Amino acid sequence: MSYMRALLTGAAVAALGTAAAAQDTQVIGVSIPAATHGWAGGMNFHAQEAIERLEEVYPQLDFVLATASDPGQQVNDIEDMVATRGIDALVVLPFESEPLTAPVQAVKEGGAWVTVVDRGLSVEGIEDLYVAGDNPGFGRVSGEYMAEKMPDGGKIVVLRGIPTTIDNERVEGFESAIEGSGIEIIGMEHGNWNRDDSFNVMQDFLSKYPQIDAVWASDDDMAVGVLAAIDAAGRDDVQFVLGGAGMKEMVKRVMDGDTMIPADVTYPPSMIATAIELTAVGMTSTAPVSGTFTIGSVLITPDNAESFYFPDSPF
Repeated sequence: MSYMRALLTGAAVAALGTAAAAQDTQVIGVSIPAATHGWAGGMNFHAQEAIERLEEVYPQLDFVLATASDPGQQVNDIEDMVATRGIDALVVLPFESEPLTAPVQAVKEGGAWVTVVDRGLSVEGIEDLYVAGDNPGFGRVSGEYMAEKMPDGGKIVVLRGIPTTIDNERVEGFESAIEGSGIEIIGMEHGNWNRDDSFNVMQDFLSKYPQIDAVWASDDDMAVGVLAAIDAAGRDDVQFVLGGAGMKEMVKRVMDGDTMIPADVTYPPSMIATAIELTAVGMTSTAPVSGTFTIGSVLITPDNAESFYFPDSPF
């Protein structure tokens, strides 16, 4: 797809398993957060679709999928995969970076291949393969748009996601992009990529600040909560809200010229399918799959929104 850029780096390894063992059944564990918000729902959909498809393509592979509603459950899921299924590889999207680092490191030290998706671990170099969106680029594209949209500067509030390495990268990229623009961040809090949490955070912002010119919600689910809070407060000072990830409802609003949602930034949940497929390729061939696979972020505007609108998608 034209809006995706793939960068494969790192040492080229022969495979996760040897060709001689190709006829033996190998097990790939997939551990991801439950569908607690729209993006995660889309990710769950793509993970299940990829596993069903790959089980047909690779009869020598078994897959075990577990979804967790919190970091503690995800740790237990992974430990169970190791103890009861003896997984040969783990594809993991950490619920949070810090709590999952030691358990995933233990899997790696046990001899399994590790693919980390999206939310990096808090220690570098544990994983064999890292698949993610361009999080610094996501923040940079968002900040550049805000700076262009607000040429005279202004006061904004920012909603962060769950405390993770990717959230840090996004915020750092955003702050760098607006530096010197006259845009002032007057408030920044974690909305945890959750509509209800973001509604509450935005309510607090609206109570605290009599003038807010715009909001970087940094995520479409959080943008939904932000918009609801603005509506409930009856405030008309907020000029627009910028989310991200390409939720179909938000893309439709961009496409329709909604002034409150004038743009969006891509961050496809289908990256989990890319990660599972690359891991399967490594398990069954000599293709080099170690390193980093990065999916670029693109600004969605009324001019190109139709290309990013998929009404039948779960997200």
